[in-house]
Amino acid sequence: MPHLHLIVIKTSQPDLLSGFYTSLGFQFHYHRHGNGPFHYASVGEGPLLEIYPLPKNVTVADHTTRLGFTVANVDDILQKLPEATIISAPELTEWGYSAIIQDPDGRKIELLQA
Repeated sequence: MPHLHLIVIKTSQPDLLSGFYTSLGFQFHYHRHGNGPFHYASVGEGPLLEIYPLPKNVTVADHTTRLGFTVANVDDILQKLPEATIISAPELTEWGYSAIIQDPDGRKIELLQA
């Protein structure tokens, strides 16, 4: 079965998004490949998360993509985020203890406790 190894999101506010995803536990390097745009790329295990600037002809970031991350402690992460970011408070579901949050561009993110 294939496994996911790369997620690329594009935004008009890459610095803000890198800070947001850092609060979820990601660490980033800021770099570019050749003449391409500077962007953030996560380091460490799991899928590579890259945060790129929007292409020049695009003015609004996609907010219909939904992401999901398994984290060590949902409650600890939620304490680091503004209340406006929390869409659904943590609860125990049939899939485990989880919450839904929203990144600064409006993408919904499910946090599932490991």
